[in-house]
Amino acid sequence: MKQLGYILLGFIIGGLLTYYFCPRIAQPPAKIVKPKGVITVEQAKALNDNWTLHRKAAVDSAAKKQGRMQDDRSTYWDLEDIENYLGYAKNYSDSLGYTMTGIRVYLGEYGENAGQTKKNLTTMFIVPTGKKSKSHASAVPVNLQENGDKGGLTVPPLNDGTGGQHGYPQ
Repeated sequence: MKQLGYILLGFIIGGLLTYYFCPRIAQPPAKIVKPKGVITVEQAKALNDNWTLHRKAAVDSAAKKQGRMQDDRSTYWDLEDIENYLGYAKNYSDSLGYTMTGIRVYLGEYGENAGQTKKNLTTMFIVPTGKKSKSHASAVPVNLQENGDKGGLTVPPLNDGTGGQHGYPQ
């Protein structure tokens, strides 16, 4: 009986050593897929130039009324913040019985009471879009932004990017 215990202990130790010291088969890297809507750098520059030609004067004239030379025209978020937000929004949507299907980027304005650094400046914020999950039933009334812009905002949007006055890099 004592030898059976040693044999079992030997199998356990051998299994553990095999697990920790044998190489594992590496998973192939995830396939990189070019998303729909990717444009060329030249097209982006043309879009930026068109905005500058047709919108910049009007936007900056509104900023001048507030004592600023120009308004923000871009917003920057760290990649880590975007990745964290997408994970957060997907999880939040799932918990509400929705499937997150995309995001929208909205323009906004901070208003009079935002403090001197943001007062009346333009901002951009990200809002998840989604649809009711078929597999989850919920009695909670939810207003996740739907693809057709129906409903209100339930998943908290992402704001507080770093604003900038510069156009697309030339």
